[in-house]
Parts: sequence; C-alpha cells; structure tokens
Amino acid sequence: MARDDLDDLKVGPLQLLAVRAVNLVIEAVGRVLDVAVLLVRPRLLWAYLRVWGAELWRSPYRWPRSFEARRVVQAAGQTLRELMYGEVLVATGAYVLARAGVGRASTLLDVGAGRGRALLAARLRGARARGVELWEPHVRAVGKALEGAGVTLEVGDATQVDYGGATHVLLNWCAFSDETKARVTARLLETCRPGTRFIAVTRAIQGERFRLLSTHTTLFSWGLEKVFIQELSA
Repeated sequence: MARDDLDDLKVGPLQLLAVRAVNLVIEAVGRVLDVAVLLVRPRLLWAYLRVWGAELWRSPYRWPRSFEARRVVQAAGQTLRELMYGEVLVATGAYVLARAGVGRASTLLDVGAGRGRALLAARLRGARARGVELWEPHVRAVGKALEGAGVTLEVGDATQVDYGGATHVLLNWCAFSDETKARVTARLLETCRPGTRFIAVTRAIQGERFRLLSTHTTLFSWGLEKVFIQELSA
C-alpha cells in the first residue's frame, strides 16, 4: 500500500491563512500575465479559458486521498506526496522555453504535466507539445480543451515514457522523491538523444552528461523558483 506521508505537511490555521493569502496574490498576478501573453493567439486563449474553467469547477489542488490514488502511486512506485499539484504559468513557461531555445522546429515533452498550462506556452512558441500526467483525473478534466490548441495530454508514468521524440523536456519535478528523480534520470539517459535540452524546476538533473546552460528564477503558482536549463552531451 502507498505510504500515507501527508501528515507531516499539515500546518496551523494562521500559517494556512498566510499561505492562502500569498497564493491569492500569485494567482491574480499569474492570471493577468497569462491572459496578456495569450491575447495575440485567440485559439490558445480560448483553450486556456476552458482549462481555467475546469479548475474553477473542480480544483486540481485538492489532494487525492482515494483508494484509486493510492493504487496509482503504488503501481508507479511513488507516494501520495508526489501528487502535490503546482503549475507552470503560461507567461513563465514562454519565458523559460525561449531561454531553452524552443521554437517552431521543437517538440516539448512535459512530464508531470498536470492540467497543461506549460504546454500552451510551448504552442505559443510554435512548438509541438505533448504532456504526460500520472493522475488520470487531470487528463480527463482538460484533455479535450487542450486538443483544440494542438496539445496532446495523456496518462503515463515519467519513469516509463519514451523521451526519444522530444527536442526539449520539461521536468516540473518539485514534489518527486529522490528515488523517483533517479529513476526519471535513468530513463532520460536510456531514451533521449544527445543535444536534447531539459528545463528542470527546483533541482538540476544530476549526472556528468547533463551540461548546465543557464539558471533562472521565475514565478510559479506557488511562488518563485529556480529553473535549470541543461543539455545532454554525447
């Protein structure tokens, strides 16, 4: 059975109030920035608004504690903590993807894609966009809306997916355990081609073949975070 490792994440009422207040500010700023950058692409803006509407209808931030959630994480060798939800803002995504060289000839693979906001940033850059998400309810909630923007979002495990077709890989792996990160890294080495670029959030990919190109500090749905842009050497 999956470990129930959520108890140590509980906070007091005053701390919770402060966290929610900060999150409300980030949410407001993030939405304004996202809509601003998408105004030039009505098709993407419409998909974004549909994804936002799905979030308002059923929040992805509610931590899944069901038997199905436990079964899914157990099958993937993960923990409930690793289903922690956080989003890459479209505006942030567009910025870091540009720094990583994502353009019309690129294919972005986002693992742990959540509701697909970063994938819309890839489409804004003109790239092909594919997301893999372990928790099926996220895919079910927004899959159809994203299809209209040329985005593919599918259920899958970051430790098992074939990364070979991607020129760029987004790793929003803040909540992944060290063990899961190691398994993902091994899979990257198995399936990625030399020259593949990676956008890793919070922690750089470890290994001598992962060359660091640049670091950036940018805004995410939970606050400011470091982003590491790396490239796989031969």
